[in-house]
Amino acid sequence: MAKENKTETKQNKEKANKEPQKSAHGFYHYLKEAWKHPTQEQEAEQRQKLISWREGDRITKLEKPTRLDRARNLGYKAKKGFIVYRVVIERGGRHKARPTTKRRSKRFNIKKMLRMNYRWVAEQRVQRKHQNLEVLNSYLVGQDGKYFFFEVIMVDRNAPEIKADKNLNWITMPANKFRAYRGLTSAGRKSRGLFNRQRNLKVRPSLRSWNRQGR
Repeated sequence: MAKENKTETKQNKEKANKEPQKSAHGFYHYLKEAWKHPTQEQEAEQRQKLISWREGDRITKLEKPTRLDRARNLGYKAKKGFIVYRVVIERGGRHKARPTTKRRSKRFNIKKMLRMNYRWVAEQRVQRKHQNLEVLNSYLVGQDGKYFFFEVIMVDRNAPEIKADKNLNWITMPANKFRAYRGLTSAGRKSRGLFNRQRNLKVRPSLRSWNRQGR
């Protein structure tokens, strides 16, 4: 009987070694998959959230991020000095009011060309309202037929917890002040065309050096 038990254990070990082991994923992996492939109940809940967000303010302070996996991936930490804001941006072409006083005919246009993506606009709106904070990054949390909803991660550059963090104290330097205005954030660099390096793109070193010829 003892010999038979030994042979059975050997066979079981050999089977276990032959079978491919499934890799275990962490919590954030499944949270990311839930945002990618939501169920019907999650989609219905998201629609109700969008309705309430539309009725609220255009810039809202949050206690914690809605997409925790995305926020953590972009540098968010649950510590003092980090603040998250939700921003509502209207979709569609950007237009300005038509002038009513005397103008030349070419100055009567109402189309406004910003050359900025919506996420960059959201970051600048939060930065304009909170001058004592600095934009770290932002991400999309939802959209409907009329609005985009972004969450912007802000950092208090005067907080001692941020100054003591070796991975984040770079944002307290004067060279990184008001990054959203200068197009130094991820959204700004993407809109400026700096993610891909090509010889035909007139974006390096800057558009101003190319007499504003555009891309």
